[in-house]
Amino acid sequence: MTIRLYDTSARQIRDFSPLKPGCVSIYLCGATVQAPPHIGHIRSGLNFDIMRRWFEYRGYDVTFVRNVTDIDDKIIVKSAEQGRPWWAIGYENERAFNDGYHALGCLPPSYEPRATGHITEMVEMMRGLIERGHAYEADGNVYFDVRSFPGYLQLSNQDIDDLRQPDEGASGKRDPRDFAMWKATKPGEPDWETPWGRGRPGWHLECSAMAHKYLGTAFDIHGGGLDLVFPHHENEIAQAKAYGDDFARYWVHNAWVTMSGEKMSKSLGNSVLVSEMVKRWRPIVLRYYLGTPHYRSMIEYSEEALREAESAFARIEGFVQRVVEKAGAVEPAAEVPLAFAEAMDDDLGVPQALAVVHTTVRQGNSALAADDKEAAVARLAEVRAMLGVLGLDPLDAHWAGESDRGADLHGVVDSLVRLVLDQREAARARKDWTTADAIRDQLSQSGLVIEDSPQGPRWSLGPR
Repeated sequence: MTIRLYDTSARQIRDFSPLKPGCVSIYLCGATVQAPPHIGHIRSGLNFDIMRRWFEYRGYDVTFVRNVTDIDDKIIVKSAEQGRPWWAIGYENERAFNDGYHALGCLPPSYEPRATGHITEMVEMMRGLIERGHAYEADGNVYFDVRSFPGYLQLSNQDIDDLRQPDEGASGKRDPRDFAMWKATKPGEPDWETPWGRGRPGWHLECSAMAHKYLGTAFDIHGGGLDLVFPHHENEIAQAKAYGDDFARYWVHNAWVTMSGEKMSKSLGNSVLVSEMVKRWRPIVLRYYLGTPHYRSMIEYSEEALREAESAFARIEGFVQRVVEKAGAVEPAAEVPLAFAEAMDDDLGVPQALAVVHTTVRQGNSALAADDKEAAVARLAEVRAMLGVLGLDPLDAHWAGESDRGADLHGVVDSLVRLVLDQREAARARKDWTTADAIRDQLSQSGLVIEDSPQGPRWSLGPR
């Protein structure tokens, strides 16, 4: 068994070999909490939640660090606009992110450090970089000298002479491409004391310092969205390695959620807030929608795609419910099917793994139709094992208490469909087969599948 991952730095899929046998250390760039999350933000957390779950299934002890950037230019701007403390805005949105992660079934990280809790570590790193000749102070700012680090831009495969960066309105730079590690204080902005004067940290420094604090000088996997490759991850690498750390051995990046071909972002005004989405869709359906495409594939957001995800998951959930009704509680199998495992080992091939889930569901439905209870139970045990890895087991305790609007709507629809089915049963009782068939056909045209069982008729969403 070998897990293989696409390593951005190598530009190819590599066999995963941990630094410490049996253990995996992962650092994921988490939220910058200037606003509540849209589904594009949560996709990253979901993708790495599935990665973590798969490593744990394969027997690894996983240390998973996901930071919170709670001080940033955008947060300061929001503070001025709203006339509220920067820390209040940050904490409010940090809670919104955690609510979103929880709603969609993400396991909590091992550690979730805030940037502002690690100023001491940042000062220590800057001091070391200045002493080694990789950073310098100018007018209360501290800059990283990018030309002092020969490996700069290897991750994004750029040429430094072609690179242009905004000067951030800062003074004293030796080279316009040098980036700020520490920003001198400005009136009305939060600041902290350092040997170079009061100020606040730059975004890139925060992650280098926190990764060093929680995972040491070297760790296995650094993750984040594709948009972070440059400048954020390039600058993290420069700081950490110039400081003396080996830093991350694998770089894994997830793709975006797009709308009309553009990356979903607040600045474009095309974001879809998680807090609103869970009022319209069951959270488990949102997880299916965001978590089942391959993590390196773009997701083009549309209502139609969400409806298709809802229908696909309903077929899985319907099978689970039918077997439970027939056989009672069924525990997940000890092992997932081999084809599922092979797909997940190959760069977390969730689409191929999901195909195995749907094939197993079809086999289970055939067993139910043949009244083969033993085979149906065996297939459900396999399905539950696979869904558990994906965080999509509807029988898991996390989903048992769903009380969102989607679940409420299901209850409303169920009541309405039951009224129609009662009319159909009455027609059948009086042998009015024409009316009974007409009712069934009308429901089918509405996208519902009606199944006659010994316990009476039941309905489910059909394929769209």
